[in-house]
Amino acid sequence: MNPPNTFLLYGANGYTARLVLEKVSQFGLNPILCGRDEGKLRPLAEQYGLTYRVADLTDEIALNNAMRDVSVVLHCAGPFSKTALPMQQACLRNGVHYLDITGEIAVFEQGAALDRQAREKGVMILSGVGFDVVPTDCLALYLHNKLPDATYLQLAFANDGGALSHGIAQTAVDNLGQGGLVRENGKLTVVPYAHKVLNVIFADGQTLPCMSIPWGDVSTAYYTTGILNVETFIGSTSASIQMAKLGNSLNWLLRRKGVQKWVSGQITKRVTGPDEATRNKAKTQVWGRVGNKNGKTVEARLTGPEGYTLTALSALIITKKVLQGNVKPGFQTPAGLYGANMVLEVEGVTREG
Repeated sequence: MNPPNTFLLYGANGYTARLVLEKVSQFGLNPILCGRDEGKLRPLAEQYGLTYRVADLTDEIALNNAMRDVSVVLHCAGPFSKTALPMQQACLRNGVHYLDITGEIAVFEQGAALDRQAREKGVMILSGVGFDVVPTDCLALYLHNKLPDATYLQLAFANDGGALSHGIAQTAVDNLGQGGLVRENGKLTVVPYAHKVLNVIFADGQTLPCMSIPWGDVSTAYYTTGILNVETFIGSTSASIQMAKLGNSLNWLLRRKGVQKWVSGQITKRVTGPDEATRNKAKTQVWGRVGNKNGKTVEARLTGPEGYTLTALSALIITKKVLQGNVKPGFQTPAGLYGANMVLEVEGVTREG
């Protein structure tokens, strides 16, 4: 029988999972490493003095065996549009709570569709326990609490000085040519990529042009706050915004498997994720605004550590909460379950507004 602080870390050899492993001892937790490649798992387990289990997501029996004697899975193997459902189904079969670090709208909506089944099984499905979407979700609830009759929400973020991991870049490839998404009158609505641009003043006083993108809060903020109109933005440059707008006319090309295969190959060759020095210097900036029918608006801002560092810390904070029994069966969102101040538990996060 495993000790009560044990959880299964799936995708353990990935970039973000390795950051989780670097910080896990701070939280007194005991991960069991899991993934499909024993050749990568074994040396990692030896490095950290941990146990490991091998399971491919296509192998139900192996997944069932991997979940024996654990109550929580922290799923870190993307792209989650392909990997989340088999892991969620395994968790439902085995009565294990599900956590992941996705920011993909489709995965949040998928989790919401499993809500009834999860409640019947006594299982919690909680996606987005990292940078996607803990800081933005918490800011959304904070703003809604200040203006409960808000009819719209806008959120923007900038990972100032950071860089992409291989997994995040690959997820972007899988969504090439799909356009943008907003929440409009409660419904997910397709819009052109970068269809709107805001000039946002972040907490450090820097003003950045921010273009609309299909970020996870288009899904999660709706479930957390009930606000019917949600738009999400990313800090960018004028050149990047123009390129994004140009890309709307090339969606037919970007959706072709040959094009996506080529881009994926370039990512494999070139993208590895930010190194420690970059992570230590970079920071996360988040801005949000709500407004009501009477024209009243409220703004707030968050500043925190670099996105991947924030992800590792917030994922471990939430994993520990679940292991301690702070759980609600069914589909949940980070702020919806743990409140607007949960993000302030992450070392280095401050809020104003």
